[in-house]
Amino acid sequence: MSEPIKLPDRQPVLRVMPMPADINASGDVFGGWVMAQIDIAGGIPAVRRAHGRIATVAVNALQFRQPVAVGDLLSFYADVVKVGKTSITVDVQVYAERTPENPTVVKVTEAQLTYVATDAHGNKRPLPPEY
Repeated sequence: MSEPIKLPDRQPVLRVMPMPADINASGDVFGGWVMAQIDIAGGIPAVRRAHGRIATVAVNALQFRQPVAVGDLLSFYADVVKVGKTSITVDVQVYAERTPENPTVVKVTEAQLTYVATDAHGNKRPLPPEY
């Protein structure tokens, strides 16, 4: 029997619980809803690193591992993994804490996104030095 999965030992950048309005015809949460939450979560460290506006320019990878259900408490962990002159690449890992009747943690999704720093007019701008 394998070890139960545990949440990472740090604070997630985002926690959210999907509601009945977020499900598809099969009763699972829409993948697009999960993707939108991933974009929000990945944008948090990207904005911090950019010290300002960003725009999502690519979803480099996205893998749905398990379905998400109404009532799952989702925790999104996001880390900057690469910084270029104007771009920031972020890895996002998503875990679900399942219902209290059968408390388990499962990794439901993982993704990598690239953001670009933008100015007030939406044009690319160089990232400031890290401090």
